[in-house]
Amino acid sequence: MPLVELADRIGAALTGDGAVEIVGCAPIDQAGSGQVTFLANARYTRFLETTQASAVIVDARTPCPPRLSQLIADDPYLAYRNAMVALHGFRRHPEPIGPSADGVSQLAAIHPDARIGRGSVVHPHAVVEKGASVGRDCQLYPGVYVGAGARVGDGCVLYPNVVVYDGCLVGNRVTLHANTIIGNDGFGYATHRGTHHKIPQTGIVVIEDDVEIGAGCAVERAALGATRIGRGTKLADLISIGHGAVIGSDCLLVSLAGVSGSAEIGNHVVLGGQVGVAGHLKIGDGVQAAGKCAIIADVPPGRKVAGVPAVEFQKAKRNAIVGSDLYGLALRVKRLERELKEPKPLARTENLEPRAPTR
Repeated sequence: MPLVELADRIGAALTGDGAVEIVGCAPIDQAGSGQVTFLANARYTRFLETTQASAVIVDARTPCPPRLSQLIADDPYLAYRNAMVALHGFRRHPEPIGPSADGVSQLAAIHPDARIGRGSVVHPHAVVEKGASVGRDCQLYPGVYVGAGARVGDGCVLYPNVVVYDGCLVGNRVTLHANTIIGNDGFGYATHRGTHHKIPQTGIVVIEDDVEIGAGCAVERAALGATRIGRGTKLADLISIGHGAVIGSDCLLVSLAGVSGSAEIGNHVVLGGQVGVAGHLKIGDGVQAAGKCAIIADVPPGRKVAGVPAVEFQKAKRNAIVGSDLYGLALRVKRLERELKEPKPLARTENLEPRAPTR
């Protein structure tokens, strides 16, 4: 589309030639003619002089070479996202392989008492059990299993081999990536005399609207009540959510994070990669946890934490600096200990009589 049209689509102010044709988006160090790029991180400012892009999305404070057409936006990253949507769109979903009726493959196993909404596509070898319902305009890829009495809302995408266990509830516009499991049994056992006795997991999982969960995740059903993922929350790959945990709205959990059972996480919380959260804790709204930290106590709202165990972020940085050479520190301490144990001889003087006071 012409650059002037793209500017209008993403709500940016145009500086430069609006007639130039834009065919796609690309990173600032790889973009060529006909492509638009963006700058949202000062680390990449140097590429403004060398980029071959036809236009760049920047904020009003960023100086650009006169040769570059500019799309000026308050939030360049969001504007670039909108440009991606305008120029590339989202992944197109395929039609079912083989014969189908109203988008439902004849090779899918749909129980007579299940309900499939209008416009939904069910691929071969997907299974929808008795009493389950799938809303309108959904995509169920091959190998998807929706258990008895489970509910999937409108506009959902369940990629290959996603499992939604019996009774679990999935909201509208939810995306579940391949091999993710919703509602497997929680890790609950009563140990008596060395033997672990399984506790029945009679609860469910509730996934609210606009949630996206990456590949290979597991969200355990509660022993009682519900494990809950709040509206708009996004999970990356290989994340485990324990039974009875409650995660608020618009949170971001990066790959390999783990949340133990009955933990309560507030809204707009960010957990970096490999963060571990112990059970029965409360993490307040807006908390940010750096990668690999271990949260073993409640965290008040708005805090930034890091480290093992997790402490205030700046303190964790200082601890890391000190701990970067513990061996060298130990050697210095040993040397000081030896010096303290070895008494030094008194200095010899010629005159031991006291000196007269001076004025």
